[in-house]
Amino acid sequence: MVDLATDRDAIRDLLARYTYNGDRGRVAELAACFADDGTIEFPGNSATGPAAIAAALSGGGVRNPALTFVRHHITNPLIEVHGDTATARSYFAVHTDIGPDHSGTYSDTLLRTPDGWRFAHRLVRIDWQSPQSLFRPMVTR
Repeated sequence: MVDLATDRDAIRDLLARYTYNGDRGRVAELAACFADDGTIEFPGNSATGPAAIAAALSGGGVRNPALTFVRHHITNPLIEVHGDTATARSYFAVHTDIGPDHSGTYSDTLLRTPDGWRFAHRLVRIDWQSPQSLFRPMVTR
């Protein structure tokens, strides 16, 4: 029998691993949070599969040198588990060297794999971005 509380906790752990690895520039570890055929969509790009996701999020390997501090804060994850699939929707806010940098939502479809829960699909929506943002312009409203 599957324990719903255990599944929700494992999914919250996946959300945190994605965020912590991304904030620390560990793109390969972030990409490992996706299923083999998992997809990420974010403003201006999408990629499928961990290798392609890592390449898309690396941005050609050039990081803004002014960006020395990044922290994503995830709030209010609304998680629904349906057997071996699940959905999650979360708000996020990003702080960088400038302070509040951008914010938005994650809309996720998740899949239980032999290695645990993984993203099958992640849609990143940017609702607000500071004019001084240290990330490229991303607002999608």
